[in-house]
Amino acid sequence: MKTIHTTATVQADGTMVLKAPLDVPPGEHRVILMIEETTHNGSPSLDNFPIDDPGPWPEDLSLRREDLYRTKVGA
Repeated sequence: MKTIHTTATVQADGTMVLKAPLDVPPGEHRVILMIEETTHNGSPSLDNFPIDDPGPWPEDLSLRREDLYRTKVGA
């Protein structure tokens, strides 16, 4: 027995098309099919991705290396 993870396309008429690895010989095979509850459209969705908006950056913000790693003397 061999486990194959692949994506199948189900057409409107109920026909399912999938691609098997080349090492599977041609012919009929007994197949166990498990369908996940969510549909897979080929690309991930960012619709529910959390967004954190801290607002605009300060006008005097410096991202220069010298400013980021500067230590205060006497503090």
